[in-house]
Amino acid sequence: MPASTRHHRALAVLVHCLGILAAVPALPAAAPEAAATPRPPAVTPQPTAATPRPAAAVPPPVAGTPPPVVVAARAPAAASPEPTPPSAPPAVAPPSRTPAKAIPPPVTVAVAPESSPAPRYRIHVRNVGNSPVDTTVRQELPPGASATSISFGGRATRAGGSAAEVTWRLRLPAHSTTTLGTALTATAPGQSLTAPACAFTSDGSRPYDCATATWQAAATPAAQVTEAPPWRRIPVLLAGLAVLLLLCAGAFWVWRRQRGRRVTAAALATGGRGTVYPRPPAPSPTTRRRTPPVWLLVSAAVVLLAGVLGAAGWTATRRVASIDTQKQPTSGAWMGTAVAGPVGVPLRESAFEFTVYRVSCGAAGAAGPADGGGTAAGRRCQATVGVRNVTGDQQPWHGQLQRAYLPGGRWVSTDEPATRAANLGRDVFADPVAAGSRVVLPLVFTVDGRDPPRQLELRSGVFSAGVRVDMP
Repeated sequence: MPASTRHHRALAVLVHCLGILAAVPALPAAAPEAAATPRPPAVTPQPTAATPRPAAAVPPPVAGTPPPVVVAARAPAAASPEPTPPSAPPAVAPPSRTPAKAIPPPVTVAVAPESSPAPRYRIHVRNVGNSPVDTTVRQELPPGASATSISFGGRATRAGGSAAEVTWRLRLPAHSTTTLGTALTATAPGQSLTAPACAFTSDGSRPYDCATATWQAAATPAAQVTEAPPWRRIPVLLAGLAVLLLLCAGAFWVWRRQRGRRVTAAALATGGRGTVYPRPPAPSPTTRRRTPPVWLLVSAAVVLLAGVLGAAGWTATRRVASIDTQKQPTSGAWMGTAVAGPVGVPLRESAFEFTVYRVSCGAAGAAGPADGGGTAAGRRCQATVGVRNVTGDQQPWHGQLQRAYLPGGRWVSTDEPATRAANLGRDVFADPVAAGSRVVLPLVFTVDGRDPPRQLELRSGVFSAGVRVDMP
């Protein structure tokens, strides 16, 4: 081989090696893990396609020599953007649960009293739907009252654990109104009577709507309690008698003293004329200061003491009589004052206005597991309750705060599984009551023994005083 050919080949091999060394920094990473992992931004500037690396001078190829293999240097791929870390959760609390939209009942009830000497009521039952509805209307009678007149085929019955009631079974055509009427016996002249009425489903288990009304005697105005005049109050009479006795005793003592002075003056005036020789001075009798007799002082003290003790006893008796011994203690009643009333009267507390329209208790042993919970020895008492939110915000309420007090001071909370079953599987305590809305629903209490509850305690929250409804 000629020497020139050998020199050209060696030079070509050297140039080829220099080209490989120049292309190595631009090659991608061989490891797949490194290729998958995003690279951090480089600290030193890297050459890009815009700034080409200066190439070494390559001599022109010699004839008969294979052209050198030049590996093109790849520009580094554009750096992928850094992944954005997840943002922090917002500081605003998630929106509260909105109350479920109340579906208007297909049947509405309105009760109005009549201006009559005897208690009379008109009950307007209206079907607002587009199809006929079978309903059962019940009107609760006040304690001690009985129905003297019932219209439209109603009949007087007696439900378990409650007073007498009047029941109608009606079939209401679509968009129709039926008016019912009852007349009751007055328990006492001039006493007001409250008689609520409710429309239930055909089986009488679930209420559509309820209303209440109070009858007032037309001829007799409402009784007003007036305080007795001062001269008829016992403490004032006793105090006046004591003062009169003291004045009489003082007048008698003054009279006795004046009378003694007049007798002494008369005796001195009748002593006769004097003589030539003066008489020796006679010793004047020692006179004692007259005091009231002991019996008079003792009598006045006894009368005064009796008056003070009588006034104190009368005041204490009035204060003790004003204490309500039947009021049950309230746990955490910090807002408002407790309000009590009978069945059918709206009672308002801090957030809700409660109205108990009806309470009915079943037979003993009717509360079994098949009915949604309870014990075989207990029985269920269902209360039809109207709840109205009188505030401007939605208000939650809880089943454990609704109580039924039994004889002896014991109480039970709402049987929530049984209440859910009575409301067709709907949890009435899960959703808050919307502002200004009104709902009528059954609450179920599982009680033991034969006696029905004596009082219901209903409240919107643990810090509310609540209301208490006395059972008839």
